[in-house]
Amino acid sequence: MGVCCKRTGGSIVLCDSFGQSVFKESFRRIFRRYEESIPGEGGHMQMGFAGQIQVYTSREIKISGAIGPCSSLKRPAPNVAEVEVGEGGTNVWSMGGLDPSTTLAFYFEVANSQSQALPAHKRRMLQFMTQYQHSSGRYRLRVTSVCGLWHTDPNDLGGLGRSFDQEAAAVLMARLAVFRAETEEQSDVLRWLDRSLIRLGAKFAQYRKDEPSSFRLSPEFSIFPQFMFHLRRSQFLQLFNSSPDESTYYKSVLVKENVVHSLVMIQPSLICYSFNGPPQPVLLDAASVRPDSILLLDTFFHVVVFHGETVAAWRAQGYQDQEEHVNFRRLLLAPQEDAQLIMDARFPVPRYIVCDQHKSEARFLMAKLNPSITHNSTNPSAGQAVFTDDVSLRVFMEHLMKLAVQS
Repeated sequence: MGVCCKRTGGSIVLCDSFGQSVFKESFRRIFRRYEESIPGEGGHMQMGFAGQIQVYTSREIKISGAIGPCSSLKRPAPNVAEVEVGEGGTNVWSMGGLDPSTTLAFYFEVANSQSQALPAHKRRMLQFMTQYQHSSGRYRLRVTSVCGLWHTDPNDLGGLGRSFDQEAAAVLMARLAVFRAETEEQSDVLRWLDRSLIRLGAKFAQYRKDEPSSFRLSPEFSIFPQFMFHLRRSQFLQLFNSSPDESTYYKSVLVKENVVHSLVMIQPSLICYSFNGPPQPVLLDAASVRPDSILLLDTFFHVVVFHGETVAAWRAQGYQDQEEHVNFRRLLLAPQEDAQLIMDARFPVPRYIVCDQHKSEARFLMAKLNPSITHNSTNPSAGQAVFTDDVSLRVFMEHLMKLAVQS
């Protein structure tokens, strides 16, 4: 069934029964309508039908394929690459149903048939033609064109580095890893991710040979390794404790959503609420767990409100019901209100979890944290130990620097 939804632009909702609020609210949001005040859209449903997208390129660029809610129409063209990635072998794809969040990832290769380098004034071009039937019954055509200069100096990678979009690159790597995991072993996909990251660091980082301590990444690449670290530990590549239905659901949403939502799936956001100040983002790390604070975790699929041990004890004693502790009551309500705002704007509707430190449902938070503190830590600082044998982000980066700088 997952293939049917993927190739036709359909939606998958994960829940235990049709009577659950997650299913009923998600089903209702499928038929959302635009506000009446929006010109040309007012009152119509936020969806399109019979979508189709065609890609044109300059002669030096070949299309390897697309990954997302689409199906290849197998239409050969001069700009189609021999090596296929995802749905390939064509420059036209059928998308079926569309909604405002539908996103496709296209993969290209540079194929300069000329023996000499491209001239400095040579420009590259990409054009995407998307056509679909609007919910009003009218057909629409949208054309998006992108052009720019080629980078022609092989000895100067500064221009390429400054144009690197690490957020988009992380999502493209995630989609490609999920696609490869359908036909390859999990260990092979993880090794491919590691080798790709090492090659990237070796090519674009600044360092002295065989000196890991000299390894430096520019701001354009600084958080890309962190994304890859969390991708390796995510439910997209670690299938343990996930049923086939759950795994299919997670992957189908990843390959359809935009960059912002996909990054939340890869590296969830974590916000801390305490008496020390206003809510603020904190590191997705075991050191961020404190007994006197509340954490709000957004994984896109789950929204978790996590109460520290001390906060949970205060709540159990009913301090929030006493007038002299009105600030504590506000502290308890703040993450719940923010969680509701997240769920109101999301499709499919995420599962809402309220849990306390050291309780069973706290696993939804602890499984996502960087295990900087484990049961093997000799001098654990503030935070909570994570019982895992996974390496921490610090160890992961140390291995990356060591392998990237070696001769």
